Amino acid sequence: MEMLQEYWPFFVPLIASQFILAVTALVHVLRHPNYRFGTKAFWIPVVLLIQFIGPVIYFVFGRGED
Repeated sequence: MEMLQEYWPFFVPLIASQFILAVTALVHVLRHPNYRFGTKAFWIPVVLLIQFIGPVIYFVFGRGED
């Protein structure tokens, strides 16, 4: 428990940035019908279940032209 308290200032921004990135990617997946590859059903689990890397993968490879 003491170790958690020591690293707490590092974890809070990390958790907040992960949450913001995941929500932003999820909103984009739900609002836009065009993807480079895959479908909405493919991208939702990728964004939500793969921490940090899932939303980044979506924005780099999955996001289609608006």
